[in-house]
Amino acid sequence: MSASYVAAIDQGTTSTRCLLFDREGRMVSVAQQAHQQHYPRPGWVEHDAEEIWQVVCRLLPQALHDAGAGPEQVQGLGITNQRETTVLWDRATGLPVTRAVGWQDTRTADDLTRLTSGFEPAELMRRTGLPLAGYFSGPTLRWLLDSDPPLRERAERGELCFGTMDSWLVWKLTGGLHVTDVTNASRTMLMDLETLQWDDDLLACMRVPRAVLPEIRPSMSDFGVTGEPVAGIPLTAVIGDQQASLFGQTALEPGEAKCTFGTGSFLLMSTGGEVVRSRSGLITTVAHSAEGEEPVYALEGSVAVAGALVEWCRALGLIRHPSEIETLARAVDDNGGCYMVPAFAGLYAPHWEPGAQGVVVGLTSYVTKGHLARAVLEATAWQTRDVVDAMNRDAGVPMSFLAVDGGMTANNLLMQTVADVLDVPLVRPMMAESVALGAAYAAGLSAGYWADRSLLRSHWHRAAEWRSKMAGEEREQQAASWRRAVELSIAWGR
Repeated sequence: MSASYVAAIDQGTTSTRCLLFDREGRMVSVAQQAHQQHYPRPGWVEHDAEEIWQVVCRLLPQALHDAGAGPEQVQGLGITNQRETTVLWDRATGLPVTRAVGWQDTRTADDLTRLTSGFEPAELMRRTGLPLAGYFSGPTLRWLLDSDPPLRERAERGELCFGTMDSWLVWKLTGGLHVTDVTNASRTMLMDLETLQWDDDLLACMRVPRAVLPEIRPSMSDFGVTGEPVAGIPLTAVIGDQQASLFGQTALEPGEAKCTFGTGSFLLMSTGGEVVRSRSGLITTVAHSAEGEEPVYALEGSVAVAGALVEWCRALGLIRHPSEIETLARAVDDNGGCYMVPAFAGLYAPHWEPGAQGVVVGLTSYVTKGHLARAVLEATAWQTRDVVDAMNRDAGVPMSFLAVDGGMTANNLLMQTVADVLDVPLVRPMMAESVALGAAYAAGLSAGYWADRSLLRSHWHRAAEWRSKMAGEEREQQAASWRRAVELSIAWGR
């Protein structure tokens, strides 16, 4: 009897991966390729959706080949994706009509009141769980249609399709199924968080024609069968990347949390079936849902720039490879009084200041490249601290530990720095690919590959742990300096 697997397509901000997993949750094969980033103007971030599709067409067959598996051995395929990135394509040809607008893009930041037609921000947050911010795809979609009247006319005639990256890939994989799942729909600012349906009032205020929208389905349900690039694989789950990470960490019970350190950093805590309204600047979002079951919700703190700051340092020539940032930072003992606030796309949670701009403060002749490298890593740590503080206020109890994943967790100095400033243990699992694993878990549960969620917990094994080594007085002194730097970042953008 031949082996069977579940597969995941992890479509991220800078690259796409296709992976196969076995019944023990072990990765059997992985194929990965980067795609180009486009920055046509300051603050604009775009992708070529067709390029990303062509990457998937290469990677999925490669992952199967590397595992020695045929499509008939794959019981289910899950898609996980960068969530708020906006794709608009021609319904007849299946070709994009514009470049995809990335989730880091800031073109709508100064025009949000008009783009939401004055919809009361408090009511908008009540319905969607989202603050008024350019991070989300609904205002971006309106901007695209307002900027090109013929495009709007075509949208209103039903000739165009809108979706986040999951919808685009499902359309291409299945040959024309136009769907999304609740986790991705909850990031558009167009879905009611409690009904899990498109909201007519929000569509009207953002002038979004219903004809362009995909059907919303549970995360774990039938999303069709692949036709290209490999035929015959059941597509059984779609889930946004950060929700997939929560699932992959098996943080499924209320109060369990994880933080993914990638291009940005994202901390999610499950709240179970309860829609918890944040009082501290966090997002209320859908964690996942399954056919015939009540949805599970989460609180989320989103940080726009984490690993992206390291890439920026590489682009400047400060380092040649991202891995060098740790070596450079270890050349000094501290930041030399230097703090960096990477508000390249404004500040996300818990501040929600779209106009904030990046600043470096505390520069003196004493500061070297090593001190700047320290400040880069500490920026991710302090931004995480801001989110954890907000999470603790909303949850009412302090966090006892934090499960971590993502590419930046390979940086031991960064992980120690995060543990230092949080004063809670960080725990990294053996399987670092929690996003892809979560998509595979969701697909496997939906397909019956695993009988229930309890089996998934047995696959989780601890690989590393970091505990704080910083004195409390030093921690609070540095926290005060960080807060002053954030205030300057916000003031600079006003």
